[in-house]
Amino acid sequence: MNTWQSGFAVIVFLLLLRSGIAVASPGTSPASEDDNDLTAIAVMRDWETHQFTTFNPDTRNKTAPVPRGKNVTIAEVEGEGHIANLWMTFPGWFWQHWFTEAPIDQSILKTLILRIYWDGAGKAAVEAPAADFFGIGLAQSANYASRYFGASSGGFFCKFPMPFKKGFRIELENKDATIDTGVFMNVLYHLNSGVSENSGYFHAQFHTARNQGPDPTFIGEFEGRGHYVGCTLSMQAEPFNTLVYLEAPEYIYIDEDWKRARIFGTGLEDYFMGGWYFREGTFAGPYHGLPIKDSFNSCVAMYRTHEADAIHFKKRFRMEFVNPFDPERLKPYAYSSVAFCYLDTPEGQGPGIPERDKLLCWYRVKNTDHQSIP
Repeated sequence: MNTWQSGFAVIVFLLLLRSGIAVASPGTSPASEDDNDLTAIAVMRDWETHQFTTFNPDTRNKTAPVPRGKNVTIAEVEGEGHIANLWMTFPGWFWQHWFTEAPIDQSILKTLILRIYWDGAGKAAVEAPAADFFGIGLAQSANYASRYFGASSGGFFCKFPMPFKKGFRIELENKDATIDTGVFMNVLYHLNSGVSENSGYFHAQFHTARNQGPDPTFIGEFEGRGHYVGCTLSMQAEPFNTLVYLEAPEYIYIDEDWKRARIFGTGLEDYFMGGWYFREGTFAGPYHGLPIKDSFNSCVAMYRTHEADAIHFKKRFRMEFVNPFDPERLKPYAYSSVAFCYLDTPEGQGPGIPERDKLLCWYRVKNTDHQSIP
């Protein structure tokens, strides 16, 4: 391209921006091409909007029962389109004024497993405990709202766009030992929304462990073409009053850079856009936040999402946090994480959900129940 052509291209680009026409990034799907346009909400679309709900207007029953030890298919839809909003809630983690004898255990936030399958795949692309998927993996309640997910005064929501070409299936598993629950769920989706060939399938991959101080905190690993768009991460040290695990920078391995990370950071809370062990306490932003910080119990719950700063890969991706401190300065800790990614395959790639004893990894769980009768 010569100098004249380069100058002309720049002028056209600037005119497009000034006129309000969205200029999409390479690989952006049609559903999000208008995201940079301030008038995108006014754009007319030939979409067919539906909502799955657990409410049955004939029986007036609002919930889908999910007994302990059972897998239940909640929703199954055929067609091409994308999920635009998923909301759910369920009892068991608080005192129920309508069922005063019901057992109460916040563990149900962790033992209720959400799975979503795309296009008839055999393995779920989304597979995570409800608490971790919605950013509160410590299994205690919190209120916050980000652009893509949150926990809003008893409800849990996710607004990541989730494309499908043949259909989707949503399944819930109750791995709790004592609690039978019933799930309220609303899933708004659009059919015939023109899913681009460049649109990836949404994946959510769960990991958890109890580690010795020097052990890495593993976030996720994916194979294929795609881009990483964020994670939720909850952590707790075994001793009281220590957050030394936050010294660990991110290590991100991409494609051919598999032995030595391509991307490094300066610290764990730095990756989540905080500093100094989150010295000013909890906060919630559209793309990063700290819904929970309890210094005495040595625990935090964090999230970060990526848009323009999504991390792209052609073959493979792996991310972990590794602490550079000398081992004698570090303490045992537990963590649980969910990595969010768009991939070129509908088949899930996670390790699966561990048994209940490993799923409930925390050394201490703070009781956050409170009076809530309307």
